[in-house]
Amino acid sequence: MLKGKTVVVGVCGGIAAYKSVEIVSRLKKLNADVHVIMTENATKFVQPLTFRSLSHNPVLVDMFEEPKVWDIQHISLAEKAELIVVAPATANIIGKVASGIADDMLSTTIIAADCPVLFVPAMNFRMYENPVVQRNINTLTDLGYIFMEPESGQMACGTSGKGRLPSPEAIVNYINDLLAKSKDYSDMKVLITAGPTREAIDPVRFITNPSSGKMGYAIAAAACERGASVRLISGPVNLEKPCGVETVYVTRAMEMYNEVMKVYKNYDVLIMVAAVADYRCAQIADRKIKKSDDNLTIELVRNPDIAAELGKVKGDRILVGFSAETDNLLKNASGKLISKNMDMIVANDVTMEGAGFGADTNVVKLIKRGGNIVDLPVMSKKDVAHRILDEILNIKNQNEIDRT
Repeated sequence: MLKGKTVVVGVCGGIAAYKSVEIVSRLKKLNADVHVIMTENATKFVQPLTFRSLSHNPVLVDMFEEPKVWDIQHISLAEKAELIVVAPATANIIGKVASGIADDMLSTTIIAADCPVLFVPAMNFRMYENPVVQRNINTLTDLGYIFMEPESGQMACGTSGKGRLPSPEAIVNYINDLLAKSKDYSDMKVLITAGPTREAIDPVRFITNPSSGKMGYAIAAAACERGASVRLISGPVNLEKPCGVETVYVTRAMEMYNEVMKVYKNYDVLIMVAAVADYRCAQIADRKIKKSDDNLTIELVRNPDIAAELGKVKGDRILVGFSAETDNLLKNASGKLISKNMDMIVANDVTMEGAGFGADTNVVKLIKRGGNIVDLPVMSKKDVAHRILDEILNIKNQNEIDRT
């Protein structure tokens, strides 16, 4: 299944390092070309000879060891790898990469790589829950690194909690899914909107909403990982531009509308994630409005509904919208799906725990034309993004069948 795929497995110093032996064995059985990089501490738990025997490739530990071939090894592996998997990933390696530290073969290879990097954390549950570790994980996630959640259960230290390395079978299945998805959007062009818009009242005040842009940015990054040509039209957010994604920044709803309508014909999939202001001020004051003892009345006028306008002209394109609700979730979202001629709408109740603006997770229902509903549990926004992209592919395939 992985024939022709080059996977670099990074092994760090933790008791779970013994599970990495089976990970390498399973990858080889799937015909992957596996290269192992160990930290110095990892060799205290498992000998490099074990991995060399299973991978049929030299095992790298020391950056300054005489090379087996004439190249710069960390650059060579970083260039040929289609995926780097760090399992177990310790708090140390996560902190190093988050801080840009490259002081051994593994951290140097990761930082030199432009392929996806999957971290599978394994550590004591108190370490995993430490705010510093969580901050580092969030930093790397925002930069496009991928994390597989650790499991909960009994640990080698005798405590119990979240921090156990998942089973080698589960990890290899996750790897297989990542590599299988890496090219399934390679012939598609995707247009995405994200974030809030700001509607000026005067030079220092504006109307907006709490959208962070995280969901839209996660979809853009995921689509790019899977080979799509992606254009992201973003409102004002505090997020790094997704790697490899053409990003256009706007402020007002009319700017976003104009940008979308100018380019939508060039795209196969239109995903409207942005929380666009429904109204704007009829008049914007040229100077700051001074406070007085009187009440202030501001006249608002409707902004165009970008998704609805696209629904009128989308043709064979796939149109996906979002519906953030506080009540009557299915009824309200389904109504939008039909009235705006969407192919799918992603509905979420923003009052639920684990959902809502600014969160790193989401709880959504994917509602498709015909009434089919995919109900997803609490998931990271990156995982939700991939599930949305999976369903879009299903819609695309069904549309092609219907046209034949």
